Order: sequence, then C-alpha cells, then structure tokens
Amino acid sequence: MKLEGKVAIVTGASRGIGKAIALALAKEGAHVVVAARTEREGGPLPGTIHKTADEIRALGRYGLAIKTDITKEESVEELARRTLLEFGAIDILVNNAGINFPGKVLDIPVKRWDLVIAVNLRGTFLCTKAVLPTMVKRRSGSIINLSSVVGTRMIMFDVAYGVAKAAIERFTHGLAEELKEYNIAVNALCPSLTDTEGFGQWMPGVDRSGWQRPEMWGQYAVFLANQDASSLTGRVLSAEELAELGADV
Repeated sequence: MKLEGKVAIVTGASRGIGKAIALALAKEGAHVVVAARTEREGGPLPGTIHKTADEIRALGRYGLAIKTDITKEESVEELARRTLLEFGAIDILVNNAGINFPGKVLDIPVKRWDLVIAVNLRGTFLCTKAVLPTMVKRRSGSIINLSSVVGTRMIMFDVAYGVAKAAIERFTHGLAEELKEYNIAVNALCPSLTDTEGFGQWMPGVDRSGWQRPEMWGQYAVFLANQDASSLTGRVLSAEELAELGADV
C-alpha cells in the first residue's frame, strides 16, 4: 500500500469528491480523519461524516469522524488537536470542503458572498495553518487543495466561487515556496465538471454521463499524497496534466 500508516485529514468528506478522496487514501493504507459538519441524514444532500468513517473502517483502516466548522478557528484547532492526540501525526491534509451559491454579483446577498469566501478560502487557510506546526517539526507532509476550472475560466453567475478558487491557486503557489525548505509538498487538484451530489441538486435535468467522476479525483489525490517538495510541489493540476505525470486512475 502506497500510504501505509500515514494519517490524513480530509475536509468536506461526507460526500462527493471529498468522500472519494477519503476512501481512496484509506484503500492505500492511510488512516483518515473525516472532517465536516454533517452528522445526521435529513439535509438537502446525502451523506454524513459517520457514514464515511464507517466505510473507511470497513476497508480495514482507522476512520475518525470529527464534526468541524472550517470557518471557525477554534473548531479547526480542535480538529488538529484531536487528530494528533489520536494518531500522533498528520501526514496529509486535503482541503476539499467548499460551498457555492451561483448568482449575479448584482443579486447575491453579502452574507452569501462572505460564506462562499469563508468556506472555500478562509477554511483552506485555517486548516493549513493548524497542521503546519507538526508538519514543519517533522519536515514532511503533503497538502492538497481543491481548486476548480472556475478559478481560471469564466462561468456566468459564478463570480464568488471563481474568486475563491483563484485565490486558492495563488495560495498554493505561495505556500509551496514557503515550505520547500521543510520538504512539505503543496499542490492543488483542478477538477472540471464532476458528477457529485451537489451538482445533481443544482442541475437535476442536465446529462452528466460524460462528466468526470469523484473516484478519479480520489486516485489523483493518492498520487499527490505520495509527493514531497523535492518531487512535485506548487502545481495546480487538471486531469490531463495529472495523466501526463503518470498518475493512475
């Protein structure tokens, strides 16, 4: 197994790409902390942190579900503290949690704009900052951020989400330079249209048969989790670029 004994935190892992990444890491031997807010079924989307953790345990790995609000510093610090208390290390962080409220800038309420930026960008910053002390001390680690084609490609009525994802790409480049001396890899996955539960709710009548699959991004996350700063860092990678690098799907 490529990640035998490694410890990973995956945010937003109740469903979609986050869940697929959590399961893919577990299949390769990692113990996975599932960090998200959903503890019970009954919301607009299926999935909970406990269901994902159960599936990880069914694979023979340790799955720990921790309810986390990544926009709150104290909640994120508790996530890191509990992970270190349980495992003694954090080797991999996947900043996957995200939220989107499509709409024209003219119409979007300020509180919704703020929430999109808070979850996507502030959450990525807070989670990264919380795990860095242990990674720096051990001089190893892999941080994987989730960007999107929306960060560089204009999609109508999606400015807030696009701004957040563009900022995550800049964060990835800058942080990678800062952490090279500690051998910590920082990279970003850049999905295009991916068939997730969220998209299914947002666009119920759209044919998604030709879209990318969450499981594909799970495999690409495994590839990046195996990198250190000497091999691959500071990259924002599409599926095509990952395939060129030899990532298995």
